[in-house]
Amino acid sequence: MSGKLEQLKPQRKIELFSGSYFAACTVGGVIACGPTHTMVTPLDLVKCRRQVDDKLYKSNTQAWKMIYKAEGIRGIFFGWSPTFVGYAFQGAGKYGFYEVFKYLYGDKLAPNANKTVIYLAASASAEFLADIALCPLEAIKVRMQTSIPPYAHSLREGFSKVVAQEGYAGLYKGLYPLWGRQIPYTMVKFATFEKAVEAIYKQLGKPKESFNSLQQTGVSFLGGYIAGIGCAVVSHPADVMVSKLNSDRKAGEGAGQAITRIYGNIGFKGLWNGLPVRIFMIGTLTAFQWLIYDSFKVYLGLPTTGGH
Repeated sequence: MSGKLEQLKPQRKIELFSGSYFAACTVGGVIACGPTHTMVTPLDLVKCRRQVDDKLYKSNTQAWKMIYKAEGIRGIFFGWSPTFVGYAFQGAGKYGFYEVFKYLYGDKLAPNANKTVIYLAASASAEFLADIALCPLEAIKVRMQTSIPPYAHSLREGFSKVVAQEGYAGLYKGLYPLWGRQIPYTMVKFATFEKAVEAIYKQLGKPKESFNSLQQTGVSFLGGYIAGIGCAVVSHPADVMVSKLNSDRKAGEGAGQAITRIYGNIGFKGLWNGLPVRIFMIGTLTAFQWLIYDSFKVYLGLPTTGGH
């Protein structure tokens, strides 16, 4: 059995910080983000609908019961296709570019800089680019999930409808709020993860290298959950605004005007609609993303992230 497992492992060792290394990290990001975001579509669906209309459902459980009764399991996972494609693209950029910028900023441009500053700068740069790929799919997903009856029933139909009604610019009208949501989110996600993993190994009292691969990926999972809680809180107001903008922005209305009008309607309290479910969703999501990402790196013979 062990011989078969050895045969499954890659035979060629990937050199750290080579083109192959960054390509592997990009693939790891796709695997970590696309499937995990798709798995939590039922949570995301209810969260988005409750953000747009907090009177629509009394609780998440009631929402799932109502949706399942009316539409079955397909209704519970409504919007999975733009979710899968969008977050696969985003994961590629988020993780791949993070590794590139962390190496560029930390090893090449400012080797003596504070590590936390490097983590924050690298993650912000990576997310800025990743969101350009995510934005069109997010726009379609939000329209599909927050409109009853649905704006569209599939990714293809949603794409065609947005372009026909609003042009390609309609796919990017939520880009600035998306940056506002995702860049702080990712800065917290990566910097908190790196620091959490560092603190966990310090608490364990042994260097990272003294633990086996399974133990190291376990640390990645715990560090990811800690980071996910912070991500959810920091990015939630912008997440609510993204949902509102995509579902309630009037034709010809500028982003600033729309944000002012929407905030006037919902107030500060409204920016926190759906936070508990998002903490659970993002904490679990982030933990599994780091677990999958670092497990993929271990499979390729690469070290897990953080702890140095």
